[in-house]
Amino acid sequence: MSTSNNRPTKSGSPLWGNIFKKRNGDDEGILKTLRLVPLFADMSDGELQEFEKLIHRRAFKANETIFWEGEPGVGMYVIQRGTVAIFKHAPGEGREELATLRNGEFFGELALLDETPRSATAVAKEPADIIGLFRPDLFELLERKPRLGNKFLFQLASIIGERLKHTNAEMQTLRTQLDKTGILV
Repeated sequence: MSTSNNRPTKSGSPLWGNIFKKRNGDDEGILKTLRLVPLFADMSDGELQEFEKLIHRRAFKANETIFWEGEPGVGMYVIQRGTVAIFKHAPGEGREELATLRNGEFFGELALLDETPRSATAVAKEPADIIGLFRPDLFELLERKPRLGNKFLFQLASIIGERLKHTNAEMQTLRTQLDKTGILV
């Protein structure tokens, strides 16, 4: 199934094809959702239609797991309708909710860049329609339309960079608070 560099062939992964369905005629709904996502904000209608061709859809029931912490990442997800909770498991303490995401928000985007294990679990809090963009499809786009693929990757890098800056600022604030309490030595 794979070619050199561990890139999938055009046939894609039959596993993901069975779980997620390719688009089913709700093109305008998908394009409307993509327009809400910062990753696609600067794209033309034609560029969005190229991504629409790659999108997979799936409906999740309330409390159904979208992916588990520790499993290999395969792609990113966008919430078309519904609410998704992101949890981190703490040994002996159960799970801690890190975020609640809603329509137009995305998660799991780091899996487009590497195949490291998921750092958290994603669960539908209510019935949810989720669209997915998977790594093999992004690689195919990069080969077919390199300028568009690079435009997407640059936007992804910008967003990840902004999130990292925000996290660093939060860590600095916490470190300052701990220093004032004398807990940090």
